[in-house]
Amino acid sequence: MNKPEAYALVEVLGAAHAVLAVDQMLKCATLELSARETSCGGHVTLVLEGDISACQAAVDSVRENPPCPVLGACVISGPSDELFDVVTTIGEKMRKV
Repeated sequence: MNKPEAYALVEVLGAAHAVLAVDQMLKCATLELSARETSCGGHVTLVLEGDISACQAAVDSVRENPPCPVLGACVISGPSDELFDVVTTIGEKMRKV
């Protein structure tokens, strides 16, 4: 697996909201869902990957026209090797479920 140009991260509360957010992001840009992590209190962090402009467009889309309450959103361009390893590990765990 090759390291992506950028990651788009969005955090929402609840699985249904996660589906709404990722659906909107995938409809507005050519991205791939890399990882999904759920933490205490039902917080769901979605990590999508693609080129920088696609990631920025997707994050801007959920910020400007949120399909649900968005707790946080950002773009990480040029992710480090360590971050790539973390996202890959989380993504592998997600695919096993």
